[in-house]
Amino acid sequence: MWWRTSIAAAMLIISYPLAAQSQHWDVTPLFGYRSDISFTTDPVVDNVPSKITFNGGFAFGVAFGGRVNDEDVVEFRWSRQETRVRFSPAFASSSRVHLDQFHFDFSHEYEIKGWPEGRAFIMASIGATRVSGSDSFPGFTRLSFGMGGGIKAFPFSSPQVGFKAQVQWLPIVFNPQTTARCISDCVIRFGGKLGSQVEIAAGPVFRF
Repeated sequence: MWWRTSIAAAMLIISYPLAAQSQHWDVTPLFGYRSDISFTTDPVVDNVPSKITFNGGFAFGVAFGGRVNDEDVVEFRWSRQETRVRFSPAFASSSRVHLDQFHFDFSHEYEIKGWPEGRAFIMASIGATRVSGSDSFPGFTRLSFGMGGGIKAFPFSSPQVGFKAQVQWLPIVFNPQTTARCISDCVIRFGGKLGSQVEIAAGPVFRF
């Protein structure tokens, strides 16, 4: 239930400063690809650290928000990636997990000379990432943030339908410490680490 409460709270936070605005609201389904996340753990066996990798793969989600003014946009974005977590050396078995990311996105747009239908933008985001795992890799939630940019265009005859493409660097702070269980019943501890991935995403924009 915690994530439903988070979404409801996010909608209220976004709606309050935008309620008095006469600008448009945007809904954007997003589809893309995320790179691997890799980092090392604390020593496990014979003082040998293990490398943990979340495999890269397809990601999808949706963003919703509106304009503070003509150039600045605030959105709430949920996205999910289905992946596997691997350990090297193989102290623990590979497990299927999914990453749910809940972020506030803050974008600033720039006009593109000679292209009135499109705009470039830079963005920063902050929120949380929920890793839902298995018996050997329990779920946990950690702080995450992002930086990136992209383009937004409304080339069709109707200004209510457009297109958005973006790229982001998305670090996750693995702190406080969490654990995973080894094949041989030892425990892998990791925390205080920063893992990051790059996401390329695009999708249609519906404006109302």
